[in-house]
Amino acid sequence: MEAYKNWVRQNKDYVHSLESLANGLTWLLPERFSASEIGPEAVTSTLGIITAINEYIIDTTPTVSRVPPPSSFPYSLCISALKEVETLVEVVAQQLYGDEKKWNFLVITEASKTLLRLALFRDGGYKMLLHGGETPNIDEPSYNGLGDLVKPGENPRHGFHDNHYSENPLNREGTAMAALSRFGETARMVNSPPWLSRTQQPGSIVETPPLTPKEKPTLNSILSEKGFCGGLFLLGETLFILRPLIYVMFVRKYGTRSWIPWLVSLSVDLVGLGATSQATKSRQPMHAHKDIRLSVAEKDELRRRKMLWALYIMRDPFFHKYTRRKLESTQRVLEPIPVIGLLTEKLVELILGAQTRYTYMSGS
Repeated sequence: MEAYKNWVRQNKDYVHSLESLANGLTWLLPERFSASEIGPEAVTSTLGIITAINEYIIDTTPTVSRVPPPSSFPYSLCISALKEVETLVEVVAQQLYGDEKKWNFLVITEASKTLLRLALFRDGGYKMLLHGGETPNIDEPSYNGLGDLVKPGENPRHGFHDNHYSENPLNREGTAMAALSRFGETARMVNSPPWLSRTQQPGSIVETPPLTPKEKPTLNSILSEKGFCGGLFLLGETLFILRPLIYVMFVRKYGTRSWIPWLVSLSVDLVGLGATSQATKSRQPMHAHKDIRLSVAEKDELRRRKMLWALYIMRDPFFHKYTRRKLESTQRVLEPIPVIGLLTEKLVELILGAQTRYTYMSGS
C-alpha cells in the first residue's frame, strides 16, 4: 500500500489525467440513464471511489510546512466514497422499490453524510468545510482565523521571528521599527564570527523543531472570543451541512412536484450563506479582534457555494415548468443546423437524463 501511495504522490498529474479521461468516458456508456443502468452506474461509482482514494492520498501528503490534521479518521475519504455510492443506491432502490420508496434510501445516505460532516466540523475545530468536507481544510502556518484562535499574550504570527516591533500597516512608527529590527538581524548574520561559519559546513542539516498543531477551538472558546460573529459562522456552516438532508426529507413527504421542498431548501441556503457572509464581514478597528478572517481556499469555497444555487433551475418543479421548455425550444431551433443540431440533441439528452437523478442535482 505504501508503494502505491508513493506512486500516486509522485505522478499526481498523470493520475488526474487518467481519472478525468475515465470519468468523461462513463457519460458515453451504453444504457446510461436508461431503465437498466445499474451496470454503468456501478462502473461510475467504482471509478469515483478510486478517484476519491487517490485524492485522499494526495491531499494527505506529509510536508515540512504543513501541520498534520489532528484527527486520524479519514472523514474526507468516507464522505467522497459515500457520495460516489449514493447514485448507485438511488438507481438500485428505484428499480427494486419504485420512485416513491427510493427516497427512504436517499434519506439514509444523506443522514450518513450529514453525521460525517458534523463530526468533521467538530473534530476539525469548527473550520469551514471545503467541498462538503471532501477536501481537508488545513491552515497555512501563518494563518490566523477562526480555526487558529490566539490566546492572550501569545504571538499570533506563529512561524515567524518573535519581534517586539511587529510590523503594523496602520502604524508608521511600528513599520519603521520593524525595518530597523530586520536590519539589525541581517547585520548580526553578516558580522557573525568565523568560528560559527566553520562549524556549519556546507550541506549540513540544521535541525528545526517540529511543528505542533495548536489546540483546537471549542464552541465555548469561539463564542467567547468571536462573540456574535462566531455564532453566525457556526449557524451558517450548520445550515449548509443540514440543507441536503432537510431537502430530501421534505421531498419524501411532499413529492418532487411540490414547491415546498424547493422553497424550504432555497430558504435554508439563503439564511446559511447570509449568516456566513455577515460573520466574515470586516468590522470597525475597535472590533477587529472579533473578525473571522478566511483563507484563500475558504473564500473560494464561498464562491463555489453561490454557484451551486444554479442547480435550483435544474430541480423540480422549476425544471419541469420552466427549464425543460427552454431546453426543448432551443433544441428545435438548432436542430436543422448540421453538426451543431446533433451535438445539441445529445447535450439535451444528457441533461434530461441527469436531471432525473437526485444525486446529480443535489449539490451535496
